[in-house]
Amino acid sequence: MSSEKAIQQEIEKLKLLQHEVGKVIVGQQEVLEQLLISLMAGGHALLEGVPGLAKTLMVRSLSQAMDLSFNRIQFTPDLMPSDIIGTEILREQANGQKGFEFVKGPIFSNIILADEINRTPPKTQAALLEAMQEFSVTYGGKNYPLQTPFFILATQNPIEQAGTYPLPEAQLDRFLLYIQIDYPNEQEEVDILTQTTGTKKATIQPVIDGKSILHIQDLVRQVSISSDLVRYVSQLIRATRPQTTHLPSMKEWISWGAGPRAGQALILCSKARALLKGRFAVIPEDIKAMSHPVLRHRILINFKAESENVQVNQVIDRLLEKVNLPKKKF
Repeated sequence: MSSEKAIQQEIEKLKLLQHEVGKVIVGQQEVLEQLLISLMAGGHALLEGVPGLAKTLMVRSLSQAMDLSFNRIQFTPDLMPSDIIGTEILREQANGQKGFEFVKGPIFSNIILADEINRTPPKTQAALLEAMQEFSVTYGGKNYPLQTPFFILATQNPIEQAGTYPLPEAQLDRFLLYIQIDYPNEQEEVDILTQTTGTKKATIQPVIDGKSILHIQDLVRQVSISSDLVRYVSQLIRATRPQTTHLPSMKEWISWGAGPRAGQALILCSKARALLKGRFAVIPEDIKAMSHPVLRHRILINFKAESENVQVNQVIDRLLEKVNLPKKKF
């Protein structure tokens, strides 16, 4: 296990990272915290919000504050898998012979901004599946590893349906977090208008590199969690499944519940949140704080819930209310 001093140094770098992004992004502290947790846990994140809430700017600012390679892919209806992964082209070799050479696509970068990911057809969306899960790409029968650390930070617009393609459940499950961005409060909006309509422009400096991020990811896995809290996470996940739940409301509202990957994600994200807060042990508040972004895309509500205007976030609220915490104090 790393020394306490080394751990504190990495936490300070994360705080610096938050500060740098805060130069450009006003408010949205919870969203930024969830993005950092996704990076710390080594997973991908899907950001959803209406146009104009600075989703793209937030991801770009985060990438500028890290000494990592960055590519933005604008997802459109005519985007092809080869536009993401790469393709083979015919080139003349050093010996004078002609042969095919694989030219890597924009996916070969540390941070990928998949902008408006739901605007491209399922065939192209599927091009991301192997990269998201295996951190590698296969083309022409040959496997190409991706750079590490590797993150896909995707954005989507929830209100515009024309020309969009819902993400398949299998791909949604590969996103560690589903982060919803809401409108700023009144004071934040005033600050945004003041800051973005003047002549002064903030400059973001890189404050963390890939080696530190990989070290932080290793530290996250070293954060302790009691067996009681692991069992609590298991009970939460199992309570979302109509086949195994003991909660009548879950049986009524859910057609498909979360799988074991959701439990893994909830524990990892709770560990990351604990570390971000300067703790080396998970407490119940960490689990509760991460339950919504971890579970909201892994629970499929049914027609009865929709007819009663019950949203997935309300289902998770009821879940946290009804599943009892361990009696042990943390």
